[in-house]
Amino acid sequence: MPEDEAADRLANALMGPLLARSRASTGRVNLLAETPGLLVVEAETINRLNALDESLTVATLASHIPVAAKEMLATIKVIPFAVPGPVLQVAEAMARQGTPPLSLHPFRPLKVGLVLSELPGQKESVMEGAVEATRGRVEALCGTLLPPERTRHETAPIADALNRLRRQGAQVLLVAGASAVVDRRDVGPAAIVRAGGTIDHFGMPVDPGNLICLGHIDSIPALVLPGCAKSPKLNGIDWVLQRLFAGVAVTPRDVMGMGVGGLLKEIETRPLPRAEAANTPTPPPPRAAAGRSPPWCWRPAAAAGWRR
Repeated sequence: MPEDEAADRLANALMGPLLARSRASTGRVNLLAETPGLLVVEAETINRLNALDESLTVATLASHIPVAAKEMLATIKVIPFAVPGPVLQVAEAMARQGTPPLSLHPFRPLKVGLVLSELPGQKESVMEGAVEATRGRVEALCGTLLPPERTRHETAPIADALNRLRRQGAQVLLVAGASAVVDRRDVGPAAIVRAGGTIDHFGMPVDPGNLICLGHIDSIPALVLPGCAKSPKLNGIDWVLQRLFAGVAVTPRDVMGMGVGGLLKEIETRPLPRAEAANTPTPPPPRAAAGRSPPWCWRPAAAAGWRR
């Protein structure tokens, strides 16, 4: 099968909704996005296609990354001047079986509710920075940030604020706590539960972004943000929001699978950067009172006075 015809046929087999393609030339066809959205790639299928025969290659962008309209998503390149007919037929069948190898999920114009909790003496600039960073993330994904709610850093007021935002039509709920989340029973997660929700997962193997808490209230995603979300730089919350706005599920298994590639660039405003954290001596555990066992929940990171 001549190279252009082979590339053309394989491109047609890989096509799906919201995908566009170029004309075949020199054994190559490019696949493009018709709209902004989240690209999802079935790596196993693409790998099987590339392992089928050295005459056919398919190169794609990484999976689960946001793309712009007209951005190139993949390129099909036939290496020699022709492809054996049976090889091409098998490749076409593989591309059309099961889950599409390439799918584009457009971003939805969701309304986002943000609750900011405060502690005495907290700087106003920190609160304003958290709002602006969140607004930037939401609007970049075609969403709208509802007027933020500000409350005391206590479970009941945060829960009440979440319910007010639900009544205003929020489709995603975010809590930016005055202090980072310690565990599932901390103020932010407890507020989600008090508001009638459930905690799905705490923590993620993405840094910055480790201390994120994912839950839901009815069908509305409810998240407690990590401290790094106050910075506009890329961190774990971006990966979660991108999927939510694209209508792609974010399960605990999905979160736990984000570790490879999850070591992101350092954020300058972190209280204790990674390099310094490695050299910070661990303080001894507190002495137990007479007749009592040491506290099981003692954590060196907490004692060192820093959170990611």
